[in-house]
Amino acid sequence: QVQLVESGGRSVQGGGSLRLSCSASGRAFIEFALGWFRQAPGKEREFVAAIPWTGGTTDYADSVKGRFTISLDKAKNTLYLQMNSLKPEDTAVYYCAADLWENWPQPAYWGQGTQVTVSS
Repeated sequence: QVQLVESGGRSVQGGGSLRLSCSASGRAFIEFALGWFRQAPGKEREFVAAIPWTGGTTDYADSVKGRFTISLDKAKNTLYLQMNSLKPEDTAVYYCAADLWENWPQPAYWGQGTQVTVSS
């Protein structure tokens, strides 16, 4: 069974940086893509970024391009999201997600979420 556990969320001032981590376990992920979604208060969950386990092309939401970087440490089975130049509108619960690449952007496996709060 796939398990995804996020960490790293906290409060930060606008313009600051933060790195989220997602520890993945439960199966071999070689056919999977992993990624991040976020949900702000009163809004629908939205896609942030994704990366295939085998590497290659990453995908980003337009709102985070140039500021966020997604990466994988396969030796640690850990997904990261480096967030720079944070804005108050980045405030949200950030979720790690995983599934076969063909099932994106509607992955079946989700973490519990980690809160990121950006103050102005």
